[in-house]
Amino acid sequence: MVPILTEKDFSPHLKSKFYLQLTDSSLELVLAEVQRYPASPTDPSGMERFSIFFDGPGVYLPQNLYHLKHDQLGELDIFLVPVSGDQRGYYYEAVFNSFK
Repeated sequence: MVPILTEKDFSPHLKSKFYLQLTDSSLELVLAEVQRYPASPTDPSGMERFSIFFDGPGVYLPQNLYHLKHDQLGELDIFLVPVSGDQRGYYYEAVFNSFK
């Protein structure tokens, strides 16, 4: 069973490095932000919603599921979406919605 990750799992690791292995190289992503979304009146009880944002190098990664490694969190499969960037670097978001 895959563990459910929460905002509290990621928050202590701001500015830490996550490693993404590509076929012929490895990319380093830095956890730049953890953003919690407040519950709305229409949310089911116990719903947690948050996003994490990564700073990446000047290599574009298309929207996809990626296998990341972190020194404390271990290995994670996370769906990343590019939200901005240029040849100097890209900014990626992963959105989480789960029940506590």
